[in-house]
Amino acid sequence: MGPHPAVAAIRLAVRRVLHDLLTEHHRTAAALSHELPPPPLVLVACSGGADSMALASALAFESPKLGIRAGGVTVDHGLQPGSDLRAAEVVLRLRELGLDPVDSVSVTVGRAGGPEAAARDARYAALDTAAERHGAAAVLLGHTRDDQAETVLLGLARGSGIRSLSGMAAVSGADGRYRRPFLELDRQTARKACMVQSLPVWDDPHNADPAYTRSRLRHEGLPALEKALGKGVVEALARTARLSRDDADALDSWAAQAEATVRDAAGLLECAKLYALPPAVRRRILRRAAIAAGAPAGSLFARHIEEVDRLITGWRGQGAINLPGKVVARRQGGRLVIRQG
Repeated sequence: MGPHPAVAAIRLAVRRVLHDLLTEHHRTAAALSHELPPPPLVLVACSGGADSMALASALAFESPKLGIRAGGVTVDHGLQPGSDLRAAEVVLRLRELGLDPVDSVSVTVGRAGGPEAAARDARYAALDTAAERHGAAAVLLGHTRDDQAETVLLGLARGSGIRSLSGMAAVSGADGRYRRPFLELDRQTARKACMVQSLPVWDDPHNADPAYTRSRLRHEGLPALEKALGKGVVEALARTARLSRDDADALDSWAAQAEATVRDAAGLLECAKLYALPPAVRRRILRRAAIAAGAPAGSLFARHIEEVDRLITGWRGQGAINLPGKVVARRQGGRLVIRQG
């Protein structure tokens, strides 16, 4: 008799990602030398919750079959009493699964962007550091289809455009460091896999705290949508993310190619040439230019770019536009100048 369907599903999802990583690893090594490369190391980011514990168990099961080294890292945000003890418990559980190396990393969460964004920034910084310290080829994240649906709705509420609606990518980060094997699986599958394998899990009380936007969306918003629209809302939102990502990638590519054609010999953006572009392409060029000038990408919203765009499409002699990061955009002599200060 084979494994439980939930266990089989999580293992298959992880196996596919590991195959991709192994192929990339061998291709890179072949381009550099003819020697057989050492096996890559893959880390799992684990909070102790059902999603990441299911992911850790699947990684521990599948990695030896492919000759891949597997380790884990847990991040202690220090936001709750006893968080250091829970992190130590997660380390023990990961080691019991056979993962090595296993790290627990403590971080200090700031306030920039709100508590959820600040915790996320601190977590990814810690994961980046752990991956670089161990020379890991990738870090696996346990985001599920439900997480993807929530991310799409949050992006819709912000009115941030199609890139925000595209949700989380299956592959992201520097050199494709982060991999999300579970984006096609629902949260219940991961929890069921933990239950049938008798894996202990920890339910973070923050996930049920209405003080957090994502928690309210998870426990109030999505259930209300399903009640009004019927089942299948989560699947539809995840599908929207995939389609939106394809469109956003195509428009980003177009904008990258078009940018060189709208700059003069001095590298300044020419307003007349920008005006001739489709709005979706033009605004992407403006966003790229603002980020290149020093505006933090995470603080640069659609309303900022719309204001800069009006310097192109609704020019009536208006003054400079102030952007995050002390970046200023102004129109001068038919050129758009975006720089700090």
